[in-house]
Amino acid sequence: MSAYDEIKSLEAHVKKHIIGQDKLVNRLLIALLTGGHLLVEGAPGLAKTKAIRAISSGLEGDYQRIQFTPDLLPSDLTGSEIYRQKSGTFEFQQGPIFNNILLADEINRAPAKVQSALLEAMGEGQVSIGRQSYLLPPLFLVMATQNPIEQDGTYPLPEAQLDRFMLHISIDYPKAKNEKEILVLNRQEAIDNINIEANRKKVMTQKSVFQARKDILNLHMTDAIEDYIVAIVVATRQCDKYGSDLPRLLRYGASPRGTISLDRAARANAWLKGRDYVSPEDVQEVAQDVLRHRLLMSYEAQSEGINSDYFSQLLLERVACP
Repeated sequence: MSAYDEIKSLEAHVKKHIIGQDKLVNRLLIALLTGGHLLVEGAPGLAKTKAIRAISSGLEGDYQRIQFTPDLLPSDLTGSEIYRQKSGTFEFQQGPIFNNILLADEINRAPAKVQSALLEAMGEGQVSIGRQSYLLPPLFLVMATQNPIEQDGTYPLPEAQLDRFMLHISIDYPKAKNEKEILVLNRQEAIDNINIEANRKKVMTQKSVFQARKDILNLHMTDAIEDYIVAIVVATRQCDKYGSDLPRLLRYGASPRGTISLDRAARANAWLKGRDYVSPEDVQEVAQDVLRHRLLMSYEAQSEGINSDYFSQLLLERVACP
C-alpha cells in the first residue's frame, strides 16, 4: 500500500469518529505531512481533543495529552534530572514531550515559562536540560488548543511562540445535519463501549509518513506559484503597495517562516487531493490559516473590529493571482 493510500485510510479512520469538522481533520493531516504544528481555537465540545486522539489511534507512534494549568512547571513537560543515591549520579527522566503526538490542551492556561518550554522542541526537535540536549522522536507533532470564550486566568501566547505553529485554525459549531449524526454516533459508541485509545487500529506507519513528506516536497510547483506565495507574504510587510487603507491596520507582518509554511501547506493540500502539482487555489485555501497568527493588527484595527482574517482576505483579493 502506497503512502497516499495509507493517509487516505487514516483520514477515513478519523472521520469515523469525527463528524462535521472536515477542516480540522484536513489541517491535522497537513501538519502531520509537513512536520508542522497546529494551534486550534474553538469553543468547548467541538471535538478538538477527540480529533487528535483519533489521529493517534490510527498512526504508528505514541500519544500524550497534557492539561496546561497555571501551576504547571516546565519540568512537568520536558522532564528533569533525578539524583540516584545508589550510583551518586544524576539521571534524566524524560517528560511527556518525548512522544510522537502531543496534545497541549488549553495551552494559554499555563504561564509563559511553561509555554516557552515548547519553543525549542517545536523549532529544533530537541530539549535542553542543563548542558545536555536530548533529541525528540523524528515524528513529532504538537496540537495545541485554546478556548476563545473565557479569557480569565489565561496567558496569551507571545508572537515567538505563535510563529512556531505552522497553522492556526478556528473551528465553529457543526451544522444541524451533522449534529444529528454526532448524536447517533455518540450513542452507538456508548452501546459498543468504544474507547479510541483502547481500540487502536494502525492504518499508517511512520515510514509512510516520511515517504509522504518526500513526495510532497517533490510535487511540481511552477515559478509563478512560488512567486505568488512570496508575494502574499511580502504583502503583509509592504501592504502600502496594495492600498492606502491597509498600512494603518497592521503593525507587523509575517516572517520568512510564514513563507515556508505557506509553501509546505499548499503542497500538502494538493497532495491530499491526489494531484502532482500545486495550483493557486491550494495556496489560497490554506493562506488564512498560515497567516492568522502571524499578523499583528494595530490598535486602530482592533478598535474597529478588524482581525487578521479580514486583512489576509483583502490581500488575497488584491495580490495578483497567476
